[in-house]
Amino acid sequence: MSDPRYERILASTALALILAAPIGAIAQDAGAPATASTALAESGRVAAPSEPAAKGAEAAAAAGAAALSVAPAAPSEATSETGEAAPSPKGAAAPSANSAIASEQTGAPDPLAALDPADRAVAEKIHDLLTVKSDKLFANKRERAVVESFYQARHLAPLWLDKGVENARARAVIARLKSADTDGLDINDYNTPTFAGLSPDALAEAELKLTQAVLTYARHLQAGRFPYSRVSLNIELPQVPPDPAEVLAKIGQAANAGAALDDFSPPHEGYRQLKAMLAQMRGKAAPANEIADGPLLKLNAKMPMEDPRVPLLRERLGLGGDASDLKYDAKIAEAVKRFQHANELPVTGSLDARTIKELNGPPRDKQIETVISNMERWRWYPRDLGASSAIVNLPDFSLRVTHNGTQIWSTRIVIGKQDMPTPLLSETMKFITINPTWNVPPSIVNNEYLPWLQRDPAALERMGLRVTYNRDGSVHIFQPPGEANALGRIRFNFPNRFLVYQHDTPDKHMFAHDVRAYSHGCMRVQDPAKYAEVLLNIARPTENWTADKVKRMFGTGEQDIQLPAQIWVLLTYQNAFVDEAGKLQIRRDIYNLDNRTLAAIKTERGMIEPPQERKREEAVATSQRRPGVAPRNVSFFEALFGFGRPMQARPVPPRGITR
Repeated sequence: MSDPRYERILASTALALILAAPIGAIAQDAGAPATASTALAESGRVAAPSEPAAKGAEAAAAAGAAALSVAPAAPSEATSETGEAAPSPKGAAAPSANSAIASEQTGAPDPLAALDPADRAVAEKIHDLLTVKSDKLFANKRERAVVESFYQARHLAPLWLDKGVENARARAVIARLKSADTDGLDINDYNTPTFAGLSPDALAEAELKLTQAVLTYARHLQAGRFPYSRVSLNIELPQVPPDPAEVLAKIGQAANAGAALDDFSPPHEGYRQLKAMLAQMRGKAAPANEIADGPLLKLNAKMPMEDPRVPLLRERLGLGGDASDLKYDAKIAEAVKRFQHANELPVTGSLDARTIKELNGPPRDKQIETVISNMERWRWYPRDLGASSAIVNLPDFSLRVTHNGTQIWSTRIVIGKQDMPTPLLSETMKFITINPTWNVPPSIVNNEYLPWLQRDPAALERMGLRVTYNRDGSVHIFQPPGEANALGRIRFNFPNRFLVYQHDTPDKHMFAHDVRAYSHGCMRVQDPAKYAEVLLNIARPTENWTADKVKRMFGTGEQDIQLPAQIWVLLTYQNAFVDEAGKLQIRRDIYNLDNRTLAAIKTERGMIEPPQERKREEAVATSQRRPGVAPRNVSFFEALFGFGRPMQARPVPPRGITR
C-alpha cells in the first residue's frame, strides 16, 4: 500500500517540472543582453538597463510612471491599483509600435491607446530612436540606461509634448537652458530643440534631445563640467553629480520645471553671491575710475610732487583726505609701499607703471572669467557642510568657523609654498593634540638636514631634535613637545590622504605678511588656543572651554582631545569672493588653479595639459607617519657618510622650519 504523503510529493514535483519548462525557455531567451543599448539593438525593444545602472534605472522607471500626467495609460499588468505604473522588472519589454497587435493576441489593453493620436505617433518613433540611436543621443552610459527605463515606465509617452505640441514644462525648461550663462555656464552646451511644425520622427528626436540637454545641464550645474583631476591631482572633494533618475522625477513632477532645475545649483551662500555679482558685472560698463598712466610719482620731502591722479590713488589705497589735495606726500608713499609689498612688487614707495596696473586690477572681462571659474569650483565642494564647519580659503590665507549658518570666528593662516601647495579637500575634524611631537618627514631629513649633518654631526642636538636609529639603517628624527616645537603647542587633526593638518607655530612673525605661503603644505593658525576653544565648545558644549583653559594644558606631555561632534574641515580655493560689504574681492592665483580651471572650461571636455601631483609623503611634515621610514634604497648612514654629496647651505633651525 502506497504512502499518500509520498504520492503528494511526486505529484507536486511533476507539476513543478511542467511549470518550470516554459519559464526556463523564457529565461534562456531573455538572458543575452550585456548592456541596455545592446539589448535594444538585438531585441528591437526597450530593455531594462544592466549593471551598474540598474539601481538608477529602477528609480527612473518609478519616476517615469509618476511623471506620466500628460497622457495616463489605461490599466494594464504594469499598472498598480492606484493607477500609477510600477517599475518594470529587469528584462521587461516596453510597448512597441506593434503593441496593439500584441494586445489583441493577449487580450491585454494597448498601453498606447490612451494617448492622443499625435502623441501616440511620437511614442512609436521614440521607441524606434531608443532602439537604434540611444547611444548617439545619450553618450553618458548611466544617463542612457536611466532614460530608457524612464520612457519604458511611461509607455513611451512624450514628456515635453501634449497632443503633439510643446507643453508648458518644455517651455519652462527651454527658457532655463537659454539662461544657463547666469550660472556661468555656456548655453551652447545645451542645444534646445524646436518643436513647431515637425513630423512625428522629428518630434521624437526633439523630445529625446531636450531630455538629454536637461540631464547635461543638471549635471553641469551640480557637479561641474569636467573632473577636477584635470585641473590638479592635489584635490579630493566629493564632486557628486545628480542621479539622472532623480532629475527626471523632479522635473516631471514639478509645477515649474524651470525653477526645479535651479535646485541643482550649489546651495552655498558664496556661490549665490558670485552669481549675483556676475549678473551685476555683465550689466555694467567697465569702471571709468581707473588710475591713468602718467609720469612716475615719488616722494620729495622738500618739494612734494603734485598730480591729478593723487585723489583717486588716495581713495584706492583707503586713505582719507581732501579731494583737492594733489600732493604725493609721505603718507601716500608709505601706503604705496605696503601695497607693493603685499602684491610682491618692488617696494619703492613710488607710483610706477607696474603699481598702477596692480592697483587697477584685472580688466572687467578677466574679472568675469575669474568669477566664473570660482563658481565652477564651488560645484566640487560638498553640498551639505553640516551644522559646523572650519572653512579655509587658500588664496585669502584665511580660516573661518561657521556654526548653524553663522560665522562665529576667523583668523589668519599660513599655507603651503607654491611648489608644495596645500591641497583642496573635505574631511571631519577628529581630535586636537596638545603638546604635539613633531616627527620630521623623510624629505626634510634627506633634503635639508643630511647636508648639514655631514659637516656637523651635533647639529640636530643643538636644534632640539632627537634621533633614534633603526636596524634597517633608517632613522627616526623627532622634536619633543615644547615652546620651540615646529608644530607649536597645538595640532588640529583631520586625517586625510595628503597627510596635512593645522597647527600652532613658534614663527608668529609670519602672520604679519600679506602673502603667507611658506609651509610644506600644512596650515599654521595665528591664534590656535582660541581656535581650540571655538571647536571644543561646539563639540563638547557642556565643558566650558576657554583659550586660557587650553593654555593651562601646555607642558611636556602629549594629550589628545577627541571631538565627538561632526565639524567639517573644507580647504577651498576662492580667489574671487564677495566680502561682507558686498564688494568683489580678487586674490592672487597663487597655485595657478584658477588659470587651469579657466583653460579646462574653454577647452572641449576640459582637456588640458595633465597636472602634476605634489610630493605628499615626502614633502608634508606629519605626526601620522610611523617612525623609522627609510629613504628609498639608501640607508641614513650611507646617505650621511657614503656618497659625499656637495655641501648645502645650513638649514634653518626649528623655529624657522617651514611647515
